[in-house]
Amino acid sequence: MSRSRRSFSAEFKDELCREVIDSSKPVSEVAKAYGVGDDSLRRWLSKYRETHGGGPASELTLTERARLAQLERENRELRAEAAFLKKGVPRTWEVA
Repeated sequence: MSRSRRSFSAEFKDELCREVIDSSKPVSEVAKAYGVGDDSLRRWLSKYRETHGGGPASELTLTERARLAQLERENRELRAEAAFLKKGVPRTWEVA
């Protein structure tokens, strides 16, 4: 016995795609919660991102972008500081 093919509205597909993107939940979790197949939701998500311009990176707000830039700058500074301090440490622990 074969199951009949179900069809879903564009609004329903978009809603699921927005939930995956906004909540950062795994595709499989959202698909299971709504009773759709993982592969179907992945296809819908791919099409949604094509038509709505990108993924999570394009969804950042202005304050989130500023915070991200600040954290990236701080990360670069800390890495440079760690590299500088590493150069000044005597290597007394090395075995001859």
